[in-house]
Amino acid sequence: MKLRIPFLNKPPLVSVVRLSGAIGMAGRGSLSDAALTPVLERAFSKGKPSAVALEINSPGGSPVQSSLIGARIRQLAEEKEIPVIAFVEDVAASGGYWLAASADEIWADSSSVIGSIGVISAGFGAHVLLARQGVERRVYTAGKSKSMLDPFRPENPEDVERLKRLLNDIHDNFIDHVTARRGDALSPETELFTGEVWLARRAQELGLIDGIAHLMPKLKERYGDKVRIRRYGMKRPFLSRFGMHLAQDALNCIEERAEFARFGL
Repeated sequence: MKLRIPFLNKPPLVSVVRLSGAIGMAGRGSLSDAALTPVLERAFSKGKPSAVALEINSPGGSPVQSSLIGARIRQLAEEKEIPVIAFVEDVAASGGYWLAASADEIWADSSSVIGSIGVISAGFGAHVLLARQGVERRVYTAGKSKSMLDPFRPENPEDVERLKRLLNDIHDNFIDHVTARRGDALSPETELFTGEVWLARRAQELGLIDGIAHLMPKLKERYGDKVRIRRYGMKRPFLSRFGMHLAQDALNCIEERAEFARFGL
């Protein structure tokens, strides 16, 4: 039996939340606000933590889910008055950096890839192939923009211009988030919002992160050698633990690996 002495203080507790993988993909296990909300709420509430640490390893993904998750982190941090510290592993790029910027501090390994503050839309065009095969595409709409960027029809310059306006608006939202969170730390002498990526030491010089550090050494430095950590993360769906949905999981894994491969990982 453990004797509890109420007037003795316990060592500080830090909740550690793992945010690993692409953001907002269709498959199970993808980072999304719906999946992460209960995880984050427990991390900020259980045991009265002194801080919440985010372990981030993400190449990005959905801008909306990135924004929702980031907003959820800020909401809980402000409600509970708990500081948030991000630790980047291989990559925090695009939406992954959006999540990192939602923390009060960002630390990374010296070889971590940081940045990619931009927006991308990719597709394909198959109208030439269809024409060669003698296949006729028939599309009927109510509303002239309803079939925008149909991959089976020739590209329409008006559709491209419309898409670029959407991408620019999303990019502006991304820039607003980064500048609001990083403030005066950002370098005014370098274009930071071109979609370029940097290794951590250069990212530190540019003000995108606070420095080079790993999770446990930094937490011990700040909260003492006896700091306690409690880990939180998304659980795999019950059926997937028994090998169900293998085909879909394999496709999702390929898609996610392709996202990481864009950064040489």
